[in-house]
Amino acid sequence: MTDTDWLDDDHFETRPETDQSFENALEKARAGERLMVADGIELITTGTDTEGIDPARKEQVLQAADHRRAEVVGGEVTFVANLNNNLTTACNTGCLFCNFKDPAGEFESNTQIDHNGFTKTPTESREIVRDAVERGIYEVTSVSGLHPAFALNEDHRDILEASDWAEINYRPSDHYETDPQTYVRHVEAMSVDGVHVHSMTPEEVAHARRGTDWSYEDVYRQLRDAGLDSVPGTAAEILVDEVRDVICPGKIDTGGWVNAMEAAASVGLDMTATIMYGHVENAAHRVEHLDVVRELQDRTGAITEFVPLSFVYPDTPLYEKGMVDGGASTDEDELMIAVSRLYLDNVDHIQSSWVKYGDTQGLKMLNCGADDFMGTILSEEITKRAGGSHGEFRSFAEYVDMITAIGRVPVERSTDYRQRRRLDLSAKTHGPILGPKADGTPLVEPEKRSAMIE
Repeated sequence: MTDTDWLDDDHFETRPETDQSFENALEKARAGERLMVADGIELITTGTDTEGIDPARKEQVLQAADHRRAEVVGGEVTFVANLNNNLTTACNTGCLFCNFKDPAGEFESNTQIDHNGFTKTPTESREIVRDAVERGIYEVTSVSGLHPAFALNEDHRDILEASDWAEINYRPSDHYETDPQTYVRHVEAMSVDGVHVHSMTPEEVAHARRGTDWSYEDVYRQLRDAGLDSVPGTAAEILVDEVRDVICPGKIDTGGWVNAMEAAASVGLDMTATIMYGHVENAAHRVEHLDVVRELQDRTGAITEFVPLSFVYPDTPLYEKGMVDGGASTDEDELMIAVSRLYLDNVDHIQSSWVKYGDTQGLKMLNCGADDFMGTILSEEITKRAGGSHGEFRSFAEYVDMITAIGRVPVERSTDYRQRRRLDLSAKTHGPILGPKADGTPLVEPEKRSAMIE
């Protein structure tokens, strides 16, 4: 099979075929009944009895989802004052959807290869986060490459040193220009002045236990004690192994992702869940993914929000190899948000990513079932490196303007949604209040904003 054969997805065993009808599935959705996989497939395809997306049926699905959103969360649109502090781009995992990574060999001290990647020390992380907390952020999000020198802690490093390095993706830190040190030290460094640390995906925790018999619970417990507050449910991509075998064969499988998330919940950590769609998967895979997430939430109740992420394809290996010729269509994006709202009857919040969709379409998603509009993300490297072009920062003033323009209510929230503040629309300026050192001052002065996003 050649790379371009992936443009024809007949090779997958899972197919978007059902014995259900679109009309029956839509009626169940409108009635608030729990949907089954076949129902979700009918809704997300606007019916498997016809080719392509039917515009009239699509609008019916969007309306049902928007009605459900209004029932569950009302007219508020939430967002958080946050910072992205990714620790390193060094990674050897080889995921075909990613252009955030740089080959770890390029970071070695004896190489002559120029690269644009980075590795931060815990001291640098602390300085970055402390500055952002002083400016008013509530949350620091950190999702990073799997640097071969990373260990959970010093005990883990000793175990890795005594292991077969080639089998466990390990090289000692003295091989690299910058020593990344340990996950525990970075979490401790970022846990400054009361900020909420949202970090350590299931994939990173698998890396933090490699070469040991430690459980996911053991690792998450140590990270929690170091200051970790919640876990990003990224590294999910598509939670169907026949898709993962194509786009990320070096990553943990679906069962590993689920086990890690259950472990995080078992030690008291909240978590989010995501889907990255619009590449080689089909509509049935998307709904199978939603089913895995819903079952996980049934067991744990720890998922605070679900985040659909439309695949940004330029500058990624999947596109460069000819395995995809584009990403999801606008119709598919809207239906992904809508069916997420209708299918995930146990997850209150669905996020619209302005980084992935842009401002105009991101706002449209808020009328397709979404109720959260991400955060300020004072820096953002992952989507940008994949060819995204929708900016790296969002001010509170922009949030107020955009959210009120569609007749909804702007609300600052905490990461876990337990703290919420409706913004005073009569105020002359808008800034965060919920952050540990926030006093309502804008995160970035208007004249500095343009310089940040150039």
